[in-house]
Amino acid sequence: MYTYKNESIIHSIIFGIVLLFLGVFLIYPVFYLFKVTFWGADQGIWTYFQLIVSSPLQRRSLYNSLFLSTFITLLTTLIALPMAYWFTRYSFPGKEWVQAFSLIPLIMPSFVGAIGMKQLLARFGSLNLFLNKFGLISLQHPIDWLGSSGFWGIIIMSTLHLYPIMLLNLQGALANIDVSLLEAAESLGASPIYIFRTVILPLIVPGYFAGAVIVFVWAFTDLGTPLIFGFDRVIPVQIYHNLTEIHTNPMGFALVLFSLFLILLLFLISKKFFGGKGYEMSVSGYISGIQKQASTTQSFLILSVVCGIIFLALLPHISIILQSLAGRWFFTIVPEHWTLTNYQYIFSYPLTATSIKNSLFFSSMSTLLDLVFGVLIAYLVARKRIPGGNILDMLAMLPLILPGLIIAFSYVACFHFPIQPGMSYPFWYYWLHQFLDPTVNPTILLIMSYAIRRLPYTVRAAYAGFQQAHITLEEASLNLGASTWYTIRKITLPLMTTTLIASAIMAFSFAMLEVSDSLILAQKEKYYPITKAVFSLIEFIDPNAPAIASALGVLGIAILSSAVFIASKMLGKWFGSLFRI
Repeated sequence: MYTYKNESIIHSIIFGIVLLFLGVFLIYPVFYLFKVTFWGADQGIWTYFQLIVSSPLQRRSLYNSLFLSTFITLLTTLIALPMAYWFTRYSFPGKEWVQAFSLIPLIMPSFVGAIGMKQLLARFGSLNLFLNKFGLISLQHPIDWLGSSGFWGIIIMSTLHLYPIMLLNLQGALANIDVSLLEAAESLGASPIYIFRTVILPLIVPGYFAGAVIVFVWAFTDLGTPLIFGFDRVIPVQIYHNLTEIHTNPMGFALVLFSLFLILLLFLISKKFFGGKGYEMSVSGYISGIQKQASTTQSFLILSVVCGIIFLALLPHISIILQSLAGRWFFTIVPEHWTLTNYQYIFSYPLTATSIKNSLFFSSMSTLLDLVFGVLIAYLVARKRIPGGNILDMLAMLPLILPGLIIAFSYVACFHFPIQPGMSYPFWYYWLHQFLDPTVNPTILLIMSYAIRRLPYTVRAAYAGFQQAHITLEEASLNLGASTWYTIRKITLPLMTTTLIASAIMAFSFAMLEVSDSLILAQKEKYYPITKAVFSLIEFIDPNAPAIASALGVLGIAILSSAVFIASKMLGKWFGSLFRI
């Protein structure tokens, strides 16, 4: 007979299973990094950080990473702040369309877009050839748009890719401002600039800082974009280069731990100074509810600026599409002739065909795990409020501030099970060596890293679903004698179907183009996912390799764009919350 005691036992079992999953593939790898750092060095933690300070290469890499991240955060602020203000304060023709298109750069992977930007902005790329055609520059002295080392290319690409994150956070903060505060300031004769500076800016600081932390951390730990531009003097690329000596050279640990401490410090600062502050407002109205109709001149200026930014952000990806269709593209503004051969090639060439199959398998399995554990965590937190539920929720959200670079590095470090010739080992050690060691078979770790990275999506979506499915419906079912499992299966889950499907689509599509995990964990060609295959093709000497890589990248972009479009329609207002901390 089903009793509340049995139900309590089931909840405890579910809690234990979820905690085991998070413990093995999230808590333990991160703890292992701390363990090696604090107890692995004879002279303690400072031994590791002294390695960074004492090495000119690492000092330069650290300086570059900090400068890049800070500058990119500043540039995204300059782009996103006026856009967020216009979107929440004014109504103008075509607003819904430009709002939707302004988020597209976020779902277009910068790793792939960087390939297109190199084609556009290289010394003899399309832009310089275009300017030369009209006599504006000489090809004897072309403009070095990317910088001699690709430094400015990283800044441009990352800024255009990340400004939507800042935009989403700022829009959320601006939309919650009580419009009566603005009306009171206006009635007292305050100018729009004065109101913006003294009323709006102080109220959006928490939302802005949340977005700034995400942008800074994303830019600081981005591995793919610097690799494509060939700029290796940044922390992520130095970590990548130290993977081959991970168990003999502590430099990789030093760089990862520094990155982790910096990220945790930023997160704690955001929670300390902004997370707990009360910015309560009356419920009389919000800035998004009462909007001014923009004049014809204002509408024209807003649309011109916003559309210009969107166009610039999409240019690298347009270039990728052109390159994927190019039969030959050398020293010309656009390809000399067009072909679909590159797309046929990606499904027949062993490297690319295998990578597509691998990505589909890895992403499908990780999405299934995200759905199962996302629903279980949301159920325990939203419905049962069991002891330790808040800790479980916090652990599930932790991947939002833990970049894939750190998770992947920790997997390589802690899931290494070497086999020495002539030595005897227990059977379970051979099993771990065969299925968990990334140098042998990274399948399980790739699936788990994808799942851990996208788990917050399904947890948030499932939590939203439990909030939308009113608890009185479940109570009525339980009062009529139905079991908890029957109630959830027949009533709650059907009501959550839309949000769960949308979150699954998001988790699957972003896993398809996961960069850091793929580049670090997939060390054998037969396990390469799409992103690792693209990077491998870029390094080929074959002149057709960039076009084939572009075709593979376009395939990934098409999958990701279609999936995100469907998910945004299904999630509605919840979509933006997936990109906020």
